[in-house]
Amino acid sequence: MAAESILANTHAQATTEGAAARFDALIAQHGASLLRLARAYTNTAADGEDLFQDITLSIWQALPKFRGESSERTFIYRIAHNRSLAHLARRPNRLMELPQEETVRDTRPDPEQQLAGEQQRNAFLAAVRRLPADYRRVIVLVLEGLSHDEVADVLGLNTGTVAVRVNRAKQMLRELLKEQL
Repeated sequence: MAAESILANTHAQATTEGAAARFDALIAQHGASLLRLARAYTNTAADGEDLFQDITLSIWQALPKFRGESSERTFIYRIAHNRSLAHLARRPNRLMELPQEETVRDTRPDPEQQLAGEQQRNAFLAAVRRLPADYRRVIVLVLEGLSHDEVADVLGLNTGTVAVRVNRAKQMLRELLKEQL
């Protein structure tokens, strides 16, 4: 009886350690893009980090249930997408607020070019945030390097719909960016 208990505890510990290593590897590989995705659904860095933590917790909780029916990448982006939608549902008016301006704290040479680059990134992110939700979801995933097939899997759409939404999102982004200039 004692041997069975020790064996069960050893197996549980090994399983937990394996899950932790798998989780750590996924976050190391995809963490930066998941953080960018979270920030695309929020207006402030703090809200983006909160959403990112919610996403990573959800991935940790769902990882043992992963059945391998899709790639792990698609699996975690599906979780991130669902957590982002839940976040927006809890705070429907937050995305409509104007983004807070952040100061440039970079001490590298040529701060003028860095400021211009930062302003372009902020303008682009603001334009992405202004897209209708269906187009924003698709373009954020494409910008993170997911293929149209992977985006279709994550969002539960067919690949043709994804392609159309990507093209329309690009057109809308061009128009929104023209308005800002």
